[in-house]
Amino acid sequence: MFLSKRKTKNIVLSFGLLVTLLLSHMGIAGDHHDDHQEAEQKGAHGGKIVKQGDYAIEVTVFERGIPPEMRIFFYQQGKLVNPKMVDLNITLSRLGGKQDVLSFENEKDYLVSQQVVVEPHSFEVEIEAKVNGKTLNWQYENFEGRTEISDRLLALSEVKTAQVGPQTLRFTDTLFGIVSPITSNIVNVNAPYQGIVKTLNVAIGDKVKKGQLLAVVTNSETLQDYKIYSVSDGEVTQQILNIGDSTKGSAIVQITDLSNVWIDLSAFPKNIEKLSLGLPVSVSDNHGGEAAKSTISYIAPMMTGGHIARARAVINNEAGHWRPGMHLKAAIETKQKPVVMAVKVDALQTFREMPVVFAKFGNTFEVRMLELGESDGEYIEVLGGIAANTEYVTQNSFLMKADVLKDAAKHDH
Repeated sequence: MFLSKRKTKNIVLSFGLLVTLLLSHMGIAGDHHDDHQEAEQKGAHGGKIVKQGDYAIEVTVFERGIPPEMRIFFYQQGKLVNPKMVDLNITLSRLGGKQDVLSFENEKDYLVSQQVVVEPHSFEVEIEAKVNGKTLNWQYENFEGRTEISDRLLALSEVKTAQVGPQTLRFTDTLFGIVSPITSNIVNVNAPYQGIVKTLNVAIGDKVKKGQLLAVVTNSETLQDYKIYSVSDGEVTQQILNIGDSTKGSAIVQITDLSNVWIDLSAFPKNIEKLSLGLPVSVSDNHGGEAAKSTISYIAPMMTGGHIARARAVINNEAGHWRPGMHLKAAIETKQKPVVMAVKVDALQTFREMPVVFAKFGNTFEVRMLELGESDGEYIEVLGGIAANTEYVTQNSFLMKADVLKDAAKHDH
């Protein structure tokens, strides 16, 4: 399989950006300053330790079986302080200007937040604590799933974005079927009197008009010739008699009007339950040549022995592309669902085994863990996890994921 020059260039550019991002964070490409040369100090409960004089706190996020909550262990000269003695407030500043203010109550030997610490756990942390008449303050950064990419690299990688917003999801069933002539458009042309076909002016495949001379027949009783004319527009689809044949009990030719044709679709019970008259249908041939639109006009009241029912649509065939007997497939729009927020399915990535998109704030990108609803294959409903109108990456978001994976293990719980 050969790729176009443009597609090859895009792949090379995207791969180049990925390599550049990975090398830069490994300290191989460009100026690199390692902010984590010294291992981050961990507390007895696996949390982050920050100190001020004789005091220290251990910050943990606990979420095993419950919504995430922050638990704070307070120390003085290395010994746990009774949480009842501590007045504590924490502000979490997030990308986009949002701030979460956490208040705390004592529980066992720690303080526990009264608010859920929503995902992602990526924020600037400001802590104010009062103990023994002394006010203490700490500030630090706790980022995860976040990266920065320059305008130049974004342009090279052809990253595209859109805004989270309302969408109408369109659900479809794909059925397979065949093109058939409309039975009421099939006409068998007969001679009114028994005789012998003297002349035949048409053959199979000929296009004819209503009133056009088709044949001349010699009456067997009077030996007089009389003419046979077409009673409709159409195409000769069968030549039943030849010159010299008797017309007794037989039509001379069959004319079929194929300007419109039936699309006969095979529907199984699970499909039938979703179908109703008037549903939109998009028909395409099996070799990607043509497409047409119509609506469901008939649903058979009975199933066949193979548990299949016939669903039918009528499509225009004036160009003659849709030939009876041709196999095809049809996408039937079975349901529409307006939703308040949706994102493109292609934008989804996984981060810590959760579905995410990458929100864009200038040149900074950060994961947003999503609560998802139904999907029509192109868009998926968003029930929570991101604000409406947030700009997010729709194309090449895997580049952001590759860059943030190195930080995933640093997420404290």
